[in-house]
Amino acid sequence: MRHTKPSSASNPVAAGDAYLSATLDTTGPLEQGREFAWSNADFSRVQALIYQRAGISLHDGKHAMVYSRLSRRLRETGHTSFKEYLDWLEKHDGAEWQEFINALTTNLTAFFREQHHFEILAEYLRSKPAGHPWRVWCSAASTGEEPYSIVITALETLGQRANFKLTASDIDSRVLATAGQGIYRMEATKGLRQEHLQRFFLRGKSSNAGLLRAKPELRQMIEFMIVNLIRDDWPFRESFDAVFCRNVMIYFDASTQRSVLERIYRVLKPGGLLFVGHAENFSESRDLFTLRGKTVYERR
Repeated sequence: MRHTKPSSASNPVAAGDAYLSATLDTTGPLEQGREFAWSNADFSRVQALIYQRAGISLHDGKHAMVYSRLSRRLRETGHTSFKEYLDWLEKHDGAEWQEFINALTTNLTAFFREQHHFEILAEYLRSKPAGHPWRVWCSAASTGEEPYSIVITALETLGQRANFKLTASDIDSRVLATAGQGIYRMEATKGLRQEHLQRFFLRGKSSNAGLLRAKPELRQMIEFMIVNLIRDDWPFRESFDAVFCRNVMIYFDASTQRSVLERIYRVLKPGGLLFVGHAENFSESRDLFTLRGKTVYERR
């Protein structure tokens, strides 16, 4: 999943979202002719609720995106206005909260995205004796391209008998279901080399032509689970050698970033590595992590 209030320059998703004038009336409808009435008051409620539930800071340029995505939830649940839907949501603590979060999270990923991270990971995996029990966490698994890239790197570096286990989590239940299946269209696998495709994936035939599925040897190395990064109930019993938390913190404000970094610090082994996104910089948390390479930090 992808979770400060990022500028459009640092956030590729924000750059593509429509921006509505900030001078609009603070309570009235933002635009005429919409299917549902939509006001600044509605948007402010959505901002507050997604921040409370997921730590995501929606900046004021997200009106169009929020309207578009949540309109689908109004249709699905049979509500006729955002006020009615949000009133109902706040009175119930059921499954719709997960759908609300799913609708407002953005998943942008690819196989071997930011290639230098996997080169650093391979070097790190070679630094310990054979048989070392590696435990790694991918905290924004999205549709699975990143987790599978991690385990491919582990198998290529450590061999078939690698003592390697990956925990892959996300806040979005739908993308996790896709990740668990490990099925991708050929056009979505351009980050993979030909030898990766031959060794680690099965090609679909007949009605499944054009699809690839990750082999069981990859899927069995990964445990998928829902984890909300801003909650205190992380379910981990073992500490990790490395954590991938890439392109997530750009959706958090500074205080939320700090609290998440403190939690990651507690579940990461001393000397363990934290991989972050290209637009993320945590130099203000030098008491927790020291910069080791390009967007890679080491736990103090």
